[in-house]
Amino acid sequence: MRLATLDDGTPDGALAVVDATGERAVKVGEGAPSLLTLMQDWQGGQAALEAAAAQLTAGEGEQINDVRAPMPRSWQWLDGSAFGQHGELMQIAFGLDPIETDRPLMYQGMSDRFYGPTDAVPLPDEADGIDFEGEFGVILDAVPMGTTAADAMKHIRLVVQINDWSLRAIAPIEMKTGFGWVQAKPACSMAPFAVTPDELGDAWQDGRVCMALEIDWNEQRFGAANGREMAFGFHELVAHAARTRDLVAGTIIGSGTVSNADYATVGSSCISERRAIDMIEKGAIETQFMRFGDRVRMVGRAADGSTPFGVVDQQVVAG
Repeated sequence: MRLATLDDGTPDGALAVVDATGERAVKVGEGAPSLLTLMQDWQGGQAALEAAAAQLTAGEGEQINDVRAPMPRSWQWLDGSAFGQHGELMQIAFGLDPIETDRPLMYQGMSDRFYGPTDAVPLPDEADGIDFEGEFGVILDAVPMGTTAADAMKHIRLVVQINDWSLRAIAPIEMKTGFGWVQAKPACSMAPFAVTPDELGDAWQDGRVCMALEIDWNEQRFGAANGREMAFGFHELVAHAARTRDLVAGTIIGSGTVSNADYATVGSSCISERRAIDMIEKGAIETQFMRFGDRVRMVGRAADGSTPFGVVDQQVVAG
């Protein structure tokens, strides 16, 4: 099933079931008025979802116009860094020593707002090092403390595509404090559609989104790395996060920047990686960060050519 949140003037928007074209939708209504409500009672909302899906099949529904992030706000956003190649390149980019650990890397970020797929993104200063980070994510129902990776799979209800905006000039300053990021991590963006794992077919394997994340920066192809190379699957990230606490329904967990060992061929999903590659290959940084007016477009594309999450297409503007 494919879900979207339509703008109805309320903080959480109106949950809708979307057809295969991504152009027509039926609002779910009282049974699950918003995605956050649905996550809090996934089983209880299924009848309402199925009824909306039946209406779509019967030819009913409205043209999709004002679509927001599938989950415009949530209780918790946890972002991993599950791609080993990304970690290696970022160590070069920031001059960091390797992190010696066999545990997933994860931080807790801003969750009270997620930008919609075409929202302008206001930021305060170009000198902050404006960067995009293309990644995939999952949305969970309630996860009990101590849940194992094997059991975590059943708590992954939806899969999403995320742009995790970063301000790279601020990041190393905050990292040196030993506390989490605040200023370096503004609100993230989401592609328009959240999908159930079964909707992905063969592109969902071992808790990984096995599809290319195509990224264009100012209409130039920047990367198309594949999500299959996660060192830890999403189920393992969920188990890591739940080791010492319950995870509230509606928790979103990100994969971290999608990155592949074959970056020379497939490109990158963030500018900082490209700058590290500049240093490796050319001995100096040539790639600059984003400027106000720049656009970034992201779309996850499966092997069969389908784009289940839809497209993020956003412009950075002065805040």
